[in-house]
Amino acid sequence: MRSANVSDARLWTWLQPAVTVALVAGSIGIPLWLVLVTAAKSRGEALTPDLSPPTEWHLLENLGQVWADGEVPRAALGSLLVVAPSVAGVLLFGSMAAWILARRATRLNAVLYALAISGIVLPPAVVTVVLLLRQLGLAGTAVGMIGVYMGIYLSTVIFFVTGFVRTIPASLEEAAEMDGASPVKVFWLVVLPLLRPVLATATILVCLYVWNDVFYAFFVIGGRLDTLPLNLFRVASAGLYLDNWHLIFAYVVLMSLPLIVVFAVAQRKIISGITSGAVK
Repeated sequence: MRSANVSDARLWTWLQPAVTVALVAGSIGIPLWLVLVTAAKSRGEALTPDLSPPTEWHLLENLGQVWADGEVPRAALGSLLVVAPSVAGVLLFGSMAAWILARRATRLNAVLYALAISGIVLPPAVVTVVLLLRQLGLAGTAVGMIGVYMGIYLSTVIFFVTGFVRTIPASLEEAAEMDGASPVKVFWLVVLPLLRPVLATATILVCLYVWNDVFYAFFVIGGRLDTLPLNLFRVASAGLYLDNWHLIFAYVVLMSLPLIVVFAVAQRKIISGITSGAVK
């Protein structure tokens, strides 16, 4: 009986990684395959999207048509004008705030930290935000949209970075201060380089949220500044892509390519940061 239990445990130990990989590959790979094969089909084949591969691959042709007819370059420029400053600002100010909150353990900072991360669970009031932007004269502008994104996702960055800062030895900062470095130099030259792994993770999350956002962009800048998700919604609603599922999925493929590049770069940063930390 005991040997049977031991063999069952060994079998499960061997099967568990394979089952986990199969589940993850299925949950991620199947939707990706559906998007890819539908984007590569002709209009007739894509009327009822399924997992079957196309009889002839028209992926490049469909991507070219979407690029030309869907006004993708203009929408991509609009997305970059909003996403790049939003991500850079939220990472910079979030990491600076997290450093202070992690190093100065006071009751006031504990309350401020709780308030800062409360934005993770408390959704912003869209109507109030839009009314406030109108009062400030920022409604319908890229600056207003950047401010909204920074306010929404600052909590996420502070939550991630604060815990990471607490794992950094304070002696490194004290040594820099003894050498005459100001707090600003300590942050830029000592703390910020050590935050690359967690900032890479935060970059992936924030880019994913902001790049694919339709809800907040629709209320804040809808109709005044085009982004890729808003442009897809507009052209699909106008009937340009009506029943053209191959073009809609081709648009999704084009819209996802920059995120894949960001993920690939940030993933390398995460791995290199972990490796360098282990060597040290």
